[in-house]
Amino acid sequence: MKSFSIEQTKYKMLKRQAIPFKTKYEVFSRDKFRCQKCGHQGKSEELEVHPIKMKVNGGEDEEINLITLCSICHYYAPDDEKEFEIYLSEKIEGNILDTFRKSQKSISKRTKKGMDKRAQAGNVVTRAPYGYKLENKKLIPIEKSYLVQEIFQDFLNNKISLTQLSKKYGFSVNGLKKILTNQTYLGKIKFSGQIHQGNHQPLLSSTLFNHVQNKLEKLGIKFIS
Repeated sequence: MKSFSIEQTKYKMLKRQAIPFKTKYEVFSRDKFRCQKCGHQGKSEELEVHPIKMKVNGGEDEEINLITLCSICHYYAPDDEKEFEIYLSEKIEGNILDTFRKSQKSISKRTKKGMDKRAQAGNVVTRAPYGYKLENKKLIPIEKSYLVQEIFQDFLNNKISLTQLSKKYGFSVNGLKKILTNQTYLGKIKFSGQIHQGNHQPLLSSTLFNHVQNKLEKLGIKFIS
């Protein structure tokens, strides 16, 4: 069995589009919170909803096209529909994977602990937000980082919807929300619900940032955490 790596896991996650929570819960309930390959029964955070036919191949986020797998079986599942059907038919006892399940949890805890330490030291623990690039694991403003301030001022000073603003700058609406609520631009690092002083250059003043947050709140626009 091949070993887990953080980069491989990220790749698998990026390949599969996010499925709405309500749909995931309906699939989990239908399958009785049990992996349909190994039979492992667990909590929702131990399970994944896996598409039988991938979106890139015309599959939809509908219950008939979705199935419950544990995180391990989900990770190793092939993307091809026919190969996946064969993979699913080759059953395996869930307890055989328990050792790997425990190891995976241990790795996750160690990884989070390391990320906590990096954040507390003021270092970025996620990918660089718009306006920055990563150099030697440090956030560095890009040449067009001034556009971040321009976006904030545009939103604050004009009667413009998020849809219009996102089209103007080439973002999705959710992507724009993340920009408008990202405290990284204040020179901060946010991780696991905690905010730390960062080691990078801020792109915004706290005054501009706070005015934008106030406008978002008045407009009833939901924050992106």
